[in-house]
Amino acid sequence: MVMDIIEINSEQPQKRPDDLSPKEIVTELDKYIVGQKDAKKAVAVALRNRIRRLRVEGDLQKEIQPKNILMIGPTGVGKTEVSRRLAALTQCPFIKVEATKFTEVGYVGRDVESIVRDLVESSINLVHDEEVKKVRREAERMVNERILDALLPAPEQAATEERQESIQRTREKLSQKLEAGALEDRPIEIRVPQNMTKNVNVFSQEGMDQMGIDLGEMFGGLMPQKTVTKRLKISEARELLFTQEADKLINHEEINRLGMERAENMGIVFLDEIDKIAAGGRDERGGPGVSRQGVQRDLLPLLEGTTVRTRTGNISTENILFVAAGAFNMAKPSDLIPELQGRLPIRVELRSLGEEDFIRILKEPKDALTKQYTALMDTEDLKLDFTDGAVDEIAKIATVLNDSIENIGARRLHTVMEKLMEDLMFDAVDEGGRAVTIDEDYVKEKLAKISSDLDLSRYIL
Repeated sequence: MVMDIIEINSEQPQKRPDDLSPKEIVTELDKYIVGQKDAKKAVAVALRNRIRRLRVEGDLQKEIQPKNILMIGPTGVGKTEVSRRLAALTQCPFIKVEATKFTEVGYVGRDVESIVRDLVESSINLVHDEEVKKVRREAERMVNERILDALLPAPEQAATEERQESIQRTREKLSQKLEAGALEDRPIEIRVPQNMTKNVNVFSQEGMDQMGIDLGEMFGGLMPQKTVTKRLKISEARELLFTQEADKLINHEEINRLGMERAENMGIVFLDEIDKIAAGGRDERGGPGVSRQGVQRDLLPLLEGTTVRTRTGNISTENILFVAAGAFNMAKPSDLIPELQGRLPIRVELRSLGEEDFIRILKEPKDALTKQYTALMDTEDLKLDFTDGAVDEIAKIATVLNDSIENIGARRLHTVMEKLMEDLMFDAVDEGGRAVTIDEDYVKEKLAKISSDLDLSRYIL
């Protein structure tokens, strides 16, 4: 897949973007990301300015050009995370795109307009999930009714009034058991729709997406929808039935409209590895260089503002926030074509992370690695306690490895922590019920040999 469509965490605050000031956005980002104040401030202001632009009345609104962002910094310093957390916080549609996966028009590959189509799909899915939450209770009630119908005929189907009353009493008892979860393992037979478009091989959906065509809509009216009978446990049937019942209660046309509107006005596209399609300071008049510059020129209309055809209608890209990012080790921002540079006027440099940053990353964020491993082991009734000395030693080892092998930023902490916790995680099932203290000596015992042998570190850490 070219794109990573980021699922929005349902536990994030359900706030509209226009309810948050830039300061509030930065405060929320601080809960998950250490440092990089400039990057947080830039994305917060850029998002708020899109709200402000929409509030400007008259023709002047069209003259106010949205400002896109270029983030410059090594890998693992938080470029993607800042944008991803911003989207999750404000419930904005978000996709991450690797610029190197695209090719110039005329080459074999995916065209850049698919970026916008995938953003629209992400936005529609986001709105769909929100609407499903609103009808959840009613859908669950309807699911229970269908399960009862599968267990026992409806009362009105009985021949006599006495029989109807008997069935009704039985259904009420079964309903109580369903509510209590006492029947989840009982098998039932349900009928579910069979998707006929999956058997159509004339075109691929991906190919049709390039032209903004939905195969489901194209063939849905030509082929009658069939259903198949499945025998499942009630616990397994619930999910299928819930999808069907919720689908009946929501307005799909309205969801598509709202999804398009949100993508158009509040969508965020993260263009990663933008430096890899720069010229790199070389005079490239042919070969791969032409393709790289071609991709830049193909991206330019999206950043300037153009109309893209999608399966749910046309969408303008002029108010979508584009955040481009790259390490720029082999190239400079000035190696991008001038027109593209002009469409990335906000420049933010993210600094490399050091030992002090790693200590904070291990301890402070809501999702700090030490907290994650503690929570994981807690599921096995194994209580972990990381001392300050252990955290300091982990940060020190990660810093040394980044300096001596390759600087991959905070990602080095993940490899170090996995190696440190390997034995504990392997034995946790058999050692539940006890407490383990991870101190400085424990870290040295597990990692000292590997961290001191650079050849071994290259393969393991």
